[in-house]
Amino acid sequence: MTGFTRRQLLLAAASAGAGALAAPWLGRSVLAANKPVVAALFCGHIDDNGFMQAGYQGFKKATDQLPITGHYKDQVANETQAQIAALRELATQYKPALLIAHGGQNTDAALAVAKEFPDTRFVITQGAVTASNLSSYDVRQEESAWLAGAYAALMTKTGVVAHQSGIRVPPGLRARASYAAGVKHANPDVKLLTNFSGNQDDIELAARVTQAQAKAGADIIYTMLNKGRSGTTQACRELGIKEIGNVIDWVAREPDVFVGSAWADVGIGVFEACKDLSENKFESGRIFKVGLQQPDAVRLIMAPDTPDSVRQRIAALQQDILAGKIEVEAQFNGPEFQI
Repeated sequence: MTGFTRRQLLLAAASAGAGALAAPWLGRSVLAANKPVVAALFCGHIDDNGFMQAGYQGFKKATDQLPITGHYKDQVANETQAQIAALRELATQYKPALLIAHGGQNTDAALAVAKEFPDTRFVITQGAVTASNLSSYDVRQEESAWLAGAYAALMTKTGVVAHQSGIRVPPGLRARASYAAGVKHANPDVKLLTNFSGNQDDIELAARVTQAQAKAGADIIYTMLNKGRSGTTQACRELGIKEIGNVIDWVAREPDVFVGSAWADVGIGVFEACKDLSENKFESGRIFKVGLQQPDAVRLIMAPDTPDSVRQRIAALQQDILAGKIEVEAQFNGPEFQI
């Protein structure tokens, strides 16, 4: 850990006036108005109505409410070398005290770049790794995904439910596994069609997957897509089938299609990392987890017309998860649906 000299601390404290010193270990970072600099990488688009937008909103909330200066980069390909180049650019250009890589798909890139910049703190949101200068902040979306699976199994009329995602990143794989486990727990006779299309943002591809899953009998589809989700939603609307969203409240946004949403405010991980930095509480080498015990972060949202019997069953299952009676699974070994 690189720290200020005593002279630097005194100068910073004097210039900060009555305010608290945000982070006394900022080292070589250049501060704007004595605020620690935080940079963030958002692969994809920050207006995707999904994972990246939620992360960006957490970052914006942090820059609005906390004594930090923020910079970000988006529209970067979900590919390790592109992520490495973007993280290097942010680290070199802004010399941040903290560099956040939003999403577990950045794991390899963040670990590599963290070695190159040992005096910079790194965070991977939805990550599961650590290093001497890197921590992970994980909002356990697999817990709300598990409940979404149980909900789908309880709500289906055809006995067939589906799952859609794009790229195979660890958080998405864990959530798929948990969704499948929830389906099986609630009704082992329900059939699951699960698909990773290879693209989070391809609207036409998502629509084709939806049409194929509907043709195979699915009447409820759980989507973990970014911009591509709109293709699924429109196809569901045209086909007269239902959808379960994730990350945000899709029931409120498009109630004619969505019967539920596996709320997982992944922006909380971004905000909490910034908050820990600003309060001089940031710790490297740790994994911080938030789950159903914090409902503003993780919960299942159900449509207003959900039968009381289903609501009661979901509430009981949630309590069993919190009590440790149900272990949210993280592996899936079943067949996958191909188009």
